[in-house]
Amino acid sequence: MTNKDILLFDKQLTDEELIIQKSAKEYCQSELMPRILDANRNEVFDKTIYKEMGSLGFLGAPIKG
Repeated sequence: MTNKDILLFDKQLTDEELIIQKSAKEYCQSELMPRILDANRNEVFDKTIYKEMGSLGFLGAPIKG
């Protein structure tokens, strides 16, 4: 599945923001998605995901406008 940036938001991101975006995408695809699929199949919820995402800086991330 691909998401096209039809409004060209990616062109407005700084180099640092692009690195964060890439890191988040890689984490979600390689680490998070398999765990979420497994949790859904087994009807469980993995609470450690919150701590993991927090340690990676994906929760409560500062946003500058």
